[in-house]
This record gives sequence, C-alpha cells and structure tokens, in this order.
Amino acid sequence: MRKKIAGVLIAAVGLLVYSAPLLAHHGAAGFDDKILTFKGTVTEWTWANPHCFLRFDAKDESGNVAHWAVETQNPTTMSGLGWTRTSFKAGDMVTVTLQGVKNGAPIGRLRTVTFADGKLLLATGVTGPDPPPEK
Repeated sequence: MRKKIAGVLIAAVGLLVYSAPLLAHHGAAGFDDKILTFKGTVTEWTWANPHCFLRFDAKDESGNVAHWAVETQNPTTMSGLGWTRTSFKAGDMVTVTLQGVKNGAPIGRLRTVTFADGKLLLATGVTGPDPPPEK
C-alpha cells in the first residue's frame, strides 16, 4: 500500500513540475528588442481579459498615419499599476513606448504611456527609456 501511495505522490509531483511551464501562454519570439516611441491619438482602449489593448494613430517617418494596436496585461494586473477602465478616451494625446514586432507591423507590447499633462502610466513595472540626467 505504501509503495502505491509513494508512486502516486511521485507521479503527482512530476506532473506538477512538468506542467508549470504550460501556465504561461506567451512567447517573446515575435517581438523585437528595440523600444519604439510614438506620439499619437488614442482611438480605443479595451479593458478585457486576457489582455487590455490600446489602439492609437501615430504618424510614421514618412508622415503617413499608422494605426497601432498594442497589448498589455490583464485588468487585475493593470489595476495594481494604477490603470482603470477609464484611463483613456478617444482623442487623448499620448506618447507611447512599446516593444514592436520583428516584421514591422503596427502592433506591439505596451511599456509606458505619457499623457499631454505629463502623467505617466507604466504597463509592466518598467520605467521605459532612460530618464534625462538630473541637473
């Protein structure tokens, strides 16, 4: 009987150890390491599971408007970082830092958002680009 219980315990621990990596469904292979910064206009803010999305329009180097869609974390995590369902409204002017995708499409992973009044929201606890040196 003890051998049976020990076998079941070992199998359960093994299953837990090998299944832990399955909890995360994210991959970073499609994202570029380069951090991009854009000034733009919010078009939509989606507060939903499993990820929140910010959509904004920003001009590229050629002056053409690109329609960006960037994801961030879930509402529970974002609430802990000071974000809310009403953090944005269409028409808000923002400066966004993001981690773009390798293929150059206007999608990415949100890092920071700075409003026209200087208010800063962090998306993942990162601080974004290096701050200017203190005077």
